[in-house]
Amino acid sequence: MPKKYQVSLGILLALLFVPKTVFAMHIMEGFLPAKWCISWGAICIPFIVVGFFSIKKKISVNPKVKMLIAMAGAFAFVLSALKIPSVTGSCSHPTGVGLGAILFGPTVMSVLGLIVLIFQALLLAHGGITTLGANTFSMAIVGPLVSYFLYKFLKKMKVSMSIAVFTSAMLGDLMTYITTSIELALAFPDQTGGFMASLMKFMGIFAVTQIPLAISEGILTVIIFNLLNNYNKEELIELKVISEEE
Repeated sequence: MPKKYQVSLGILLALLFVPKTVFAMHIMEGFLPAKWCISWGAICIPFIVVGFFSIKKKISVNPKVKMLIAMAGAFAFVLSALKIPSVTGSCSHPTGVGLGAILFGPTVMSVLGLIVLIFQALLLAHGGITTLGANTFSMAIVGPLVSYFLYKFLKKMKVSMSIAVFTSAMLGDLMTYITTSIELALAFPDQTGGFMASLMKFMGIFAVTQIPLAISEGILTVIIFNLLNNYNKEELIELKVISEEE
């Protein structure tokens, strides 16, 4: 391996594995009251169950998609593990869920997102087990749902593929941080202004860095999608992500 690639790999590993004490967009361990941990976890269960059956069906129809599914999970793991310092002791990060949602649908990405969040909580202290339900709902359910249906809508409107992928991935990322802000505001309403005042505060914390990160994620997703379109076109056609004409 050339030396410059070894250096780049070393920097990436350092970013991933050096422990940091921060308040992340993944809600940290022990931060939510028990009733909210249980509630968000219960809401996630139907999506996860449907996702497991969806993955099983897609693999049985075309075993070759297993590599693409694994790639989508790895993409989400790496991007969502890259924490960028924000304001007031918080941090923001990309989510990486838009690509998998566009390729396989939102419920498949719910399962992959859950796996990603478990590994990050256990290995990187990013998020937590008690807050797994809330983090799964925001990053692995709401984000993919927005990305998937927005991509389908834009394609029906005859929007170019690159713009459709970019917009879907970007807004899926933004909806993740908005959902996280809603979860935190519900759990910790402002003493004077209530839920809305608390929501504005939490959204303001993340907005400074999350908006440019969402734009960057959209661009990166387009690059990866175009590579898949060049080298895995048959699989994309079988998954009905693109048409044969495209």
